[in-house]
Amino acid sequence: MRGGPARSVVAGGEPAVWLSGAALAICLAMIGGLLALILWNGIGTFWPGELVRVTLRDGSAVLGEEYGTETYELRRASVPLLPAEARPVALAAFPEGEDAIEAVRVLLRTDNRRESGSTFTYVDAFEVQPGSKTTPSWAVVLERSDQGRFLGEPVRLVTPEQTYEGPEAAWEAFQKLRPAALERNERREELEEESGAGGVLIREAELRVRSAEMRTGVDGRDLARALSESALSASERTRLEAELAEKPADLREAIEEYVLLERRNDIQDAPRLAAMSELSAENAAEYLVMRTASGQEVEVETAEVVRGYRANALSWWGRLGVYLSRWWEFLSEEPRQAGTAGGVWPAIWGTVTMTLVMTVFVVPFGVLAALYLREYAKQGVIVSAVRVAVNNLAGVPSIVFGVFGLGFFCYLIGGGVDQLFYAERLPDPTFGKGGLLWASLTLALLTLPVVIVATEEALSAVPNSMREGSYACGASKWQTIRRIVLPRALPGILTGMILAVARGAGEVAPLMLVGAVNTAPALPVDLEAPFVHPSRSFMHLGFHIYDLGFQAPDGDAARPMVYTTMLLLIALVATLNLAAMWLRARLRRRFTSASF
Repeated sequence: MRGGPARSVVAGGEPAVWLSGAALAICLAMIGGLLALILWNGIGTFWPGELVRVTLRDGSAVLGEEYGTETYELRRASVPLLPAEARPVALAAFPEGEDAIEAVRVLLRTDNRRESGSTFTYVDAFEVQPGSKTTPSWAVVLERSDQGRFLGEPVRLVTPEQTYEGPEAAWEAFQKLRPAALERNERREELEEESGAGGVLIREAELRVRSAEMRTGVDGRDLARALSESALSASERTRLEAELAEKPADLREAIEEYVLLERRNDIQDAPRLAAMSELSAENAAEYLVMRTASGQEVEVETAEVVRGYRANALSWWGRLGVYLSRWWEFLSEEPRQAGTAGGVWPAIWGTVTMTLVMTVFVVPFGVLAALYLREYAKQGVIVSAVRVAVNNLAGVPSIVFGVFGLGFFCYLIGGGVDQLFYAERLPDPTFGKGGLLWASLTLALLTLPVVIVATEEALSAVPNSMREGSYACGASKWQTIRRIVLPRALPGILTGMILAVARGAGEVAPLMLVGAVNTAPALPVDLEAPFVHPSRSFMHLGFHIYDLGFQAPDGDAARPMVYTTMLLLIALVATLNLAAMWLRARLRRRFTSASF
């Protein structure tokens, strides 16, 4: 019996299936590898490592944390570039007739940037004296509020009452005195905030004076400043008060309020300044003397230390405590040292707030536009052209949206708002600059095509039989859309929202033009009275990553924070998406079970 006709593998499409599967596997492997790299480096950033001390052939010593070892090609012509003491050793390592060998060098994080000018140091294997590598038990890491970490050994602790000599006595006293030093710092920061709050009130009062000037056409700011001077003679004060009595009523009230606030602030500022000066003197009088690996003695104020620990004396649980403490600081504090230390709490707030405000704008408008195109508009050339335009908008580079947002929202709309409602603040803009509202609207435009396309697909997936059954029962078109179409299309609409959130939360280029900054003095959300300040600039995790990676003064020290911030941004976007997916799944189960 003859067999059937030969079956072509190509005709069956099997090569295409294998090719597609292989492409998918490669893409998943690339994504998985990238996430694994970010996860490994991000999680390990805050783990405290051991400090090693190596003695070089020239007699100097280096203390630092090992960050990696690299192999490089050393040529004979490059040997003169090595330190003089290492050259004979390097030349002896060359086999006869060979012009190049593989050499090893270790990257040490030596910190002490304020004292040495660098954070990392490469130590060539030829420079190290054999057997000189040790882990000193009294090697201490001090994380300072300014100028980065300090590595060294404690020598003595000096206080106004007593001097504690020796590493053990100095470190024990440091541990006891540090809580009081931190309390002094907190008190000083509170006094600075109170002083700043008084200045804000005075600035607002001055703006009210200027607003009254614009309404009445009468000058009053010079008079207000003159009356607020404390060193006025009685005759001069009488003359100024008589001049004040001749001003219009609303201008006179604004001037009186300004003068009252100025005098009150002057009265309160004197004890504040005295208390701040006293706290600064107490901090300066209490310091820890540290010795670097090179033998230099450096004074470090106790109040300047954010965190301190003996790196080589920590148990595993002690290292875990330092690790968790650093993570808490990262999630709850403001950045320090140009973002290379401290936390990203303002950036977390800014990212979440901007994403939520963007979602509030983009989802309703996107759904309404899709509803009109699918349910109301007469299908034809114009509607097809609109759909093509919407699809093309999805491919426009994001920086173009940023330029549009800067010109339209910030300069045109925001400038108009300033002219109408905040004229007294000009030329300092209130809304005519980058801010949270304009950034959210710009990203809403950027993600609008995603929501429109996803919503249209969800609406078209609702069977027409459901619409016809609703019409047969006497429902109007809007009742059919509201009660039949939209509930069953809601999972698809949420899919569009998820895609919009995923893209909008990670965008950086538009935000560089319309509101994101590397340091924001205030959160975009007032925690005491929950209110979104639309005119405020804000920090964003994506922009913070860019700033750390390309703008930080010490790029090597910033690199670990880049990985950690990337990990946090991915986790934040994943959390928002998982919440939306959970809601979508619930809605899908509900309306699938209710379908007929």
